[in-house]
Amino acid sequence: MFKLALRTLRLRKGGFLATFVAVFFGALVVSACGGLMETGIRSETPVQRLAAAPIVVGGQQTLKLPKEDPAALEPEDKHKFENATLPERVRLDAGLAGRLRAVPGVTDVVGEISFPAQIGAASALGHAWDSAVLTPYALSGQAPKPGEVVVDAGLGLAVGDTLPIAAHGTAGRYRISGIAHAPQAMQDAAVFFAAPDAERLSGHPGRFDTIGVFGGDVAAVTAAVGDAGVVATGVDRGAFEFPETGRSGENLIVLAAVSGGLSALVMVFVVAGTLTLSTQQRQRELALLRAVGTTPRQLRRMVLGEALVVGVLAVGVAVVLGPVLGEWLFGQLAGHHVVPDVLRYEQGWVPAVVAAGASLLAVVGASFVAGRRASRIRPTEALAEAAVERRWLTPIRLIVAILCFAGGTALGIVTVAVMTGPVAASTAGPAVMLWAFGLAAISPGVTKLMATLLRWPVEALTGVNGRVALRNTRVGAVRAAGAVTPIMLAVGIATANIYLQTTQEAVSNQAYTEDLRADAVVAAPGGLDPAVLGRVRAVPGVAGASEYVTSTVFVEKPFDSDQHDDGRPALGVSELTGNAVEVPSTFGHHVGDTLSLRLGDGTPVDVRVTAVTDQRPGFERLVLPAELLAPHTTLGLAPQLLVRAAPGVDPATLTTRLREATAGLPVAVGDRGALIAAHAKGNEVGAWVNYLLVGMILAYTVISVVNTLVTATARRRREFGVQRLSGFTRGQVLRMAGVEGGLIATIAVLLGTLVAAGAIVPFCLVVSGSLLPSGPVTIYLAVLAIAVVLSLVAILVPAWAATRGRAVDATSIGE
Repeated sequence: MFKLALRTLRLRKGGFLATFVAVFFGALVVSACGGLMETGIRSETPVQRLAAAPIVVGGQQTLKLPKEDPAALEPEDKHKFENATLPERVRLDAGLAGRLRAVPGVTDVVGEISFPAQIGAASALGHAWDSAVLTPYALSGQAPKPGEVVVDAGLGLAVGDTLPIAAHGTAGRYRISGIAHAPQAMQDAAVFFAAPDAERLSGHPGRFDTIGVFGGDVAAVTAAVGDAGVVATGVDRGAFEFPETGRSGENLIVLAAVSGGLSALVMVFVVAGTLTLSTQQRQRELALLRAVGTTPRQLRRMVLGEALVVGVLAVGVAVVLGPVLGEWLFGQLAGHHVVPDVLRYEQGWVPAVVAAGASLLAVVGASFVAGRRASRIRPTEALAEAAVERRWLTPIRLIVAILCFAGGTALGIVTVAVMTGPVAASTAGPAVMLWAFGLAAISPGVTKLMATLLRWPVEALTGVNGRVALRNTRVGAVRAAGAVTPIMLAVGIATANIYLQTTQEAVSNQAYTEDLRADAVVAAPGGLDPAVLGRVRAVPGVAGASEYVTSTVFVEKPFDSDQHDDGRPALGVSELTGNAVEVPSTFGHHVGDTLSLRLGDGTPVDVRVTAVTDQRPGFERLVLPAELLAPHTTLGLAPQLLVRAAPGVDPATLTTRLREATAGLPVAVGDRGALIAAHAKGNEVGAWVNYLLVGMILAYTVISVVNTLVTATARRRREFGVQRLSGFTRGQVLRMAGVEGGLIATIAVLLGTLVAAGAIVPFCLVVSGSLLPSGPVTIYLAVLAIAVVLSLVAILVPAWAATRGRAVDATSIGE
């Protein structure tokens, strides 16, 4: 039967191409997402600043958190802990360098510090000149003394120049004593200070970011470090230069898993629909094979053989091109600052094998579904079965539909009853797919029902062409459902994901502006000198000013079961002092309670609850003293001061006075609008990721829609010829096809809207208390327009081609 399958493929190039396209694009997307996931898992970063040090010691950037109440855990319950990535850089005690020098075989130990520096309009990273050997840099000129610097050759400056440099909230003028030449292209420009200046400007005296070790045995160095840090060699050293790649890698894994999994699920339905449609169009051929003695097993083997030949070819091409798409997607993510551009894209053979396995599994499953019905036809009924579609509902379809509808309903209930704030999207999002897959499983019946319900308006608007189109849709429900399903998936996925994102953005911005009392902001990318706060408070017209620090903290005691590995958002303000903390009322704590926290760099601290406040659900955060929180952030200083105007003082006047009071300082002054715009811009990154995901799935479903409709319409040449011989003009046939396209688009849009509502309504009830999402209605109208245009074009173009020539010639070529 495999020989027969190969012969039939040569005569059915249209069906071959349709299946090839469906499998190819599905495998391509899954392979690309697999590459992104592997990149996130590896999180390999090229070593730059630390390239010359064979061994590098860095801080422990992970924190073990219990999954259950620690009081109930035994020491051997290691599996009941999870690793949380600390969001702030963990630094090393400078005394560790002395211990490492005593390790046998170690020839040199060099501590490294790194801090942001602003040289005019250019940004750079400041270091101590002693650490230049870690790269190593070549020096033209002299090593810097206090008050001098060595600058990166890429900055285009000359020895002897004097330039202003801002770092750690202060600005000073430094003479250039030398030019440093890097052995390779570096991510950031460097400026080197004398050791005393670098230690002062780093803001963390007595601490190193990393320590480079020359010579010695790795095991001996690891033993000397103990629990004080982490030892790395080879490519792993890059993670110490760019610690942000750790959390970005985790985010990339989640993104790739979600998009790849979603693409795989969509591929299953698209491939199944394409193969089912292709097989259904061959009912006469398959029926004749049964009538001449072909056994059911042989028929299934033939259908499977055809599908596998096409599938293997499509998968082979897809896995070759998968890394190309994956690298392009990674470039887009890096370009939009979703992941750091220093992260290296890596894709080995595992994603290719997974993509090939998933795609071929989808092909085998789809061919089983497609061939099962034809193989069960009794030879005596074969020709009758080939003429009319009768039974489409099978126990498997019914079970799948029931399970999906039950799952979608359960997720909707969980969203409304349990979830709060933006986290509700974690259950609302998957509900879209469950509702969509449930409808897809029974789409022939739903399509026939919808066509019946739309009978009166269609006939009233389109007359006899509409009546014929309705009859064709109801009689050919399986064929029509093959086109309805991908459009429904596209409309449902696009509408739900876009409006979930726009609603989440709107609620986030609303929550931010509700709590925002500031009329102006004083900001510095490198951090604000604490003395600026006093100067700002002394400005006439200032009613109040506070440092503003954001970070993440982890609650160790009492046990916080809802925290998991994400920690709790924390805000630092100047109004609080000492070890005070304000907590949301939803956390269940009371005034006077003591909380044991781990700050963003892992430092333990006990704080006392001094206030319990009502905060918007889903946006709760702990409020701590800025003087407590800021030193344990990567920057080490507050990056912003929020300023409130006194009654009767115009905000524009306030910003003008603030600019005058801070003249000469490395700060920027903005109004309330600048604060809101900066917050909204932060949300744009998450929005762009979501739109990329939606766009990728939409592109695949659009291809599937065109693929399915073109294939289905092109195979109807004989049907169109018979209609023309019975009295229809070519124009009437095309108008009838247009009505069918409009009917298919209408049914798909209605079902897609229903699918999207199953996720949007519960989510909006939770986050905004409304049934309708936030966002322009033009988004929905654009989705509808795309669906209608696709349907009409994909049907009318092949229908126009199929009706060319004489009608009598069309009736003689078979179906």
